[in-house]
Amino acid sequence: MWSESGARFMTATYHPTIFIISGPSGVGKSTLAKKLLAKGKNLVFSISVTTRKPRGGEENGREYHFVTQKRFEQMVDKKVFAEYATVHGELYGTRRDYVEKELSSGVDVLLDIDVQGAAKIKTIFPHGVYIFILPPSLDELKRRLLKRERHLDQDIEERLRVAKKEIDHARNYDYLVVNDKIAACVRQLEAIVTAERCRKERWRL
Repeated sequence: MWSESGARFMTATYHPTIFIISGPSGVGKSTLAKKLLAKGKNLVFSISVTTRKPRGGEENGREYHFVTQKRFEQMVDKKVFAEYATVHGELYGTRRDYVEKELSSGVDVLLDIDVQGAAKIKTIFPHGVYIFILPPSLDELKRRLLKRERHLDQDIEERLRVAKKEIDHARNYDYLVVNDKIAACVRQLEAIVTAERCRKERWRL
């Protein structure tokens, strides 16, 4: 369409995407996701389905959808999940229908999933934005795990062993963010979201 002066009016349509946050247990992913979502950036959270029991203060349908092992397996059989994986002995999955519904409505989707799940999601959504959250150090990660006061010593050592393996996968992500100070880390995540939304590949002109 052209104006009377000959200048062309250009319309553009934004194509929403998924933002995936991964990182080792205890690094602060859930806290960062909540604070990022609280910024109201036209971003919704994909609530994972899990077989693990709720922890203190958690509610079904808010942090996770808590289901039985049998129910989870039924959902797997029905191909409900875009990805699912076993993490520290419990099953976690991402509902594909929810993610696709939100994307089709024009909203970006935030996922908090482990490296196994992120690798599977990438085969379906290769143009998503993959962000790995790193701890300042393994000693600090151990301190944060101990602060939770719900893990046995051997459990914490196992989580640290797994964390080292997960960190090896960080090179497969688009962005690396060190969660040293929460406020600073959230600002970096906001900057990533803003920058990615400005990429020309996400717009149809």
